[in-house]
Amino acid sequence: MTEEVLTIRNLHVHFPVKKIPFKKTTEYVKAVNGISLSVHKGQTLGIVGESGCGKSTLARTIVGLEKPTSGQILFEGEDISKMNAKRMHELRRDIQMVFQDPYTSLHPRMKVGEIIAAPFKAYKIKDNVPSRVKELMELVGLNPDEHYDRLPHEFSGGQRQRIGIARAIALKPKLLICDEPVSALDVSVQAQVINLFENLQEELGLTYMFIAHDLSVVKHIADQVAVMYLGKVMEISDSDSFYRNARHPYTNALLSAIPLPDPLQEKSRKQLVLEGELPSPTHPPSGCVFHTRCPFAKDVCKQSIPPLEKDDVQGHAVACFYPVQHHELEETI
Repeated sequence: MTEEVLTIRNLHVHFPVKKIPFKKTTEYVKAVNGISLSVHKGQTLGIVGESGCGKSTLARTIVGLEKPTSGQILFEGEDISKMNAKRMHELRRDIQMVFQDPYTSLHPRMKVGEIIAAPFKAYKIKDNVPSRVKELMELVGLNPDEHYDRLPHEFSGGQRQRIGIARAIALKPKLLICDEPVSALDVSVQAQVINLFENLQEELGLTYMFIAHDLSVVKHIADQVAVMYLGKVMEISDSDSFYRNARHPYTNALLSAIPLPDPLQEKSRKQLVLEGELPSPTHPPSGCVFHTRCPFAKDVCKQSIPPLEKDDVQGHAVACFYPVQHHELEETI
């Protein structure tokens, strides 16, 4: 296994809810609630889950846009949460982020050349900036002669995301946090952007944390996949084992919701349909946070929190007291 670039240990990120008059205690949204995972050099960790599960909060905390309530975020062994402002500024050269919305993350009145050059300006890098910007544009599939002096609104969604990617890789970061970077794009454009990410990783040796709500998107790029639910990791494994032998009921429900290309197979296959709505992160269920929607839940699931433990020798880890086998899943659905 390659060295760990990012290590997260028992991370909690809780946000106080606006105080209710005459109520003494303050309630908290438990956006991230005890996560431990790692990202290895040159690889891609995919993180998936429904909206509101804490994926984006995790990403924003890693890059310093949110403060952790407790726990550790180690970048190359150094605790990010203990860094002063100067050291954090230095760190941002090594950790960059690609945002979900390629339009709102770009300054509408800045030309493309200026947007991509912004990281150089922030770190007072003046040597050959125009030529560096043009190289970056070519690297992400933009034509410098046509696009350098144009504004963001003149581009398609896919092109705008390429601009954001060029800006993110300008300083040659060691870790790129991609927060749903293709979810706002058409399916055909999604494939092009994912291919771009893969090509850049191979050419530049990048390490990714790739966040998405669509498991079919993550399948094409991730070396490892982690599933989040209500601020916790439910399952994590290498990509092959994950898609071939998912063990957590929630993961299987997500996988069974992916449409099959063959209409006959899609019509005949069985699906694991979850009941109820996602509980509030302010008042998550006791015990296993998934037990209120799980078809396999028993009394122990309501009372105790299942640890995220390795389920096989390959490192497949599941936070479930009763991880399912596929024959059991077929019998249930």
